[in-house]
Amino acid sequence: MSNPFTLDFGIKPEQFISRISQTREIISTFDDADPSRHIFMITGVRGSGKTVLLSSISASMAEKKNWYVIELNPSRDMLESLAGKIYSIPGMKKLFVKAKLDFSAFGLGISIEDGLGITDIEVALEKMLGEIRAQGKRLLILIDEVAKNNEITVFSHSFQMFLRNKLPVFLLMTGLYENIYELQNEKSLTFLYRAPKLILEPLNAITIANSYEKILDVSEEESIRMSKLTKGYPFAYQVLGYLYWEKRPQKLDDIIPLYDQHLSEYVYEKIWSELSELDKKIMVAISKEQDRMRIKDIRDSLSMDSGLFSVYRDRLFRKGILDVSEYGYVSVALPRFSDFVRLQSKLM
Repeated sequence: MSNPFTLDFGIKPEQFISRISQTREIISTFDDADPSRHIFMITGVRGSGKTVLLSSISASMAEKKNWYVIELNPSRDMLESLAGKIYSIPGMKKLFVKAKLDFSAFGLGISIEDGLGITDIEVALEKMLGEIRAQGKRLLILIDEVAKNNEITVFSHSFQMFLRNKLPVFLLMTGLYENIYELQNEKSLTFLYRAPKLILEPLNAITIANSYEKILDVSEEESIRMSKLTKGYPFAYQVLGYLYWEKRPQKLDDIIPLYDQHLSEYVYEKIWSELSELDKKIMVAISKEQDRMRIKDIRDSLSMDSGLFSVYRDRLFRKGILDVSEYGYVSVALPRFSDFVRLQSKLM
């Protein structure tokens, strides 16, 4: 049997822990007879499982008879890409020909005699979506790792227009917190500001332990220790499982240095590089001796007032780096990130 865990980003691993509640919330909302939401945004730290959740929802929706599912590349012309992918849906071309819709101006199909020649991409998409509506079907558009650029801005304006015209379009996007925040705060895209954000939280510790115990054939005690080492971080769950599978019969303690190296090289170095200087100073203060620290002690060590600290604390929480669930305290949410920070502080 091959290793069921993976170190690759952007693919659905053979072994993964599903996020049942978030999956159910999105699917049931979109599939409702009168949907209250047409957009969801999934955000979380790198390696938190955004793409895996997107893929899981995509697979579930694609199995439904009344849904089409299309994924778009946010770095391309998204409107033309959307038109091309709708046109390529099996059976769709015949419907367009029957309706005498001529999309040859976009390189789609051939000219239709006495057909309605369409030369504007938004008009073309409205006609296409109108045919989907006439079939009693809906279209789910997926965009992974979104960031603010001209392509996504143009697409968002058009998507808002499609919604106003009551066309059956739905949108599911993933992105890092800062990218989602920047997009939602674009003045001309205020409708995105109201779109619900699902912040991916840590995986259940007991579920992780049970998974390790079953798959790796380790004792309950060992599986619990391994679960604690991941802190519920999905990528860490994959890394530790992958290394344990590959390095058997080495002991867990012998694998930890390699575990740290993988977390650092695959994720933590990138996360660290994207923090501001004050973000880094706060993380150094928190990580100086332990994973958990009293807020007052951090502020005193940095000579920082409560208002300013709250801004950075909240931002680091939304980035998935800090746990703020305990009143008066903060702790590091990512596994062994404190060790990584302490090493980085020596290099600052």
